[in-house]
Amino acid sequence: MSTETIAAIATLLGNAGINIVRISGDNSLNIAKKIFVKKNKQEVDYLKPRYLHYGYIVDEDGKIIDEVLLSYMKKPNTYTREDVIEINCHGGIISARKILEMVLNHGCRLAERGEFTKRAFINGRIDLTQAEAVMDIISSKTDSSYEISMNHLEGKLSEEINGMISEITKILANIEVNIDFPEYDEEKVTISQVEKISKKMIKKIDKLIKTENTGKIFKEGIKTVILGKPNVGKSSFMNFILNENRAIVTEVPGTTRDTIEEYVNVKGVPLKITDTAGIRETGDKVEKIGVEKALQKVNEADLVIMIFDTSRNLEDNDIKILNYIKDKKVLYVRNKIDLKNKLDLSNYKNIEKKAINVSVLKNQGLDEIIDEISSMFFEGTINVSDELIINNVRHKELLKSTKDSLNEVLNSIKNNMTVDLVEIDLKQAAQYLGLIVGKSVSDDLIDRIFNDFCIGK
Repeated sequence: MSTETIAAIATLLGNAGINIVRISGDNSLNIAKKIFVKKNKQEVDYLKPRYLHYGYIVDEDGKIIDEVLLSYMKKPNTYTREDVIEINCHGGIISARKILEMVLNHGCRLAERGEFTKRAFINGRIDLTQAEAVMDIISSKTDSSYEISMNHLEGKLSEEINGMISEITKILANIEVNIDFPEYDEEKVTISQVEKISKKMIKKIDKLIKTENTGKIFKEGIKTVILGKPNVGKSSFMNFILNENRAIVTEVPGTTRDTIEEYVNVKGVPLKITDTAGIRETGDKVEKIGVEKALQKVNEADLVIMIFDTSRNLEDNDIKILNYIKDKKVLYVRNKIDLKNKLDLSNYKNIEKKAINVSVLKNQGLDEIIDEISSMFFEGTINVSDELIINNVRHKELLKSTKDSLNEVLNSIKNNMTVDLVEIDLKQAAQYLGLIVGKSVSDDLIDRIFNDFCIGK
């Protein structure tokens, strides 16, 4: 890990009340003393830790760059476990950039993506699950995804994983005693303990793995595609869910030529919703491209919302769409129920039974749609505050590998293998669990994780 002092703007540049320039490393305090003066424009030789100091940032000629509040946090009780300086300056682009430029000119370098959090991990303040949770909190789109990430940041997942590692470590110690001093520890007793702990741990792991789909949905949103033939009300339906005029709506078929994507939090259910071009045979080159993109989005979707127009008969275009989406998870919607019904779905009894009636014009049916989506993706009531939910594919894959190793342990026991052979798979299980919390991880993996962060975090 580099010992260089690093700096970055930790807030989003733009019109705002304040911006924050963050510095971390051994040279932080020296840099602050070179560029900061008190309100009376006197240089500082001492900055009291964990206090806000009012004054100015000045250049080499004593020219005031900005009026600021500066805080000094002394290691090791800081975010990075290094000396940290934070300069609160006026919001906007110019002030923060000028201050950052001065800081960089006084002996530090620009921080890489996620480097502050990376240093917190390297220096042992947080483990890898907590570091990943930081980015998940920043990118949270619903209260539920935020709560799941906060649970991870508080260390609840780490506690569970480290608890399993501790159990395996204890039983491995017993195995070592059995191997080295068989007269003091019977192999049958040791094997019995291994079998009991392995079965118990597999149940815990299965419970965690089952939560990943829910966690992924709350983290990334349900990839939802609105589909239908032209002019059935797809764009109106999207505006209906978003509660804003996001998509252009006209009575002219084929108005939507391209896909439109938005995130929406509807009663705690995150939807990554895509409005698409109407599906039909067309000679219009641009519209044809839109149809192809719509079908591509269907292939990537977790959920398709198929819109029917109840004021029109079932047509070939409807039937072609139904055939195309037959293997997808579909929510069927009959729109325009405020008009005279001409739609006959008697040949599709299952669809007719499940379809939800809505009137976008009359603002009817949204609650039923959200309730149905919830029942399609979530089993029962989910309390993310109380339940430990994983939302990271990396964690899921390592848990599956841990389970495989534990099953190998049970197979070895079933086949009356010696205790030293059982030990090999047990150690492998502990290593997989260790990778989740960041024990013995490669530099490449660490770089990949923190490269997803923003600069300044």
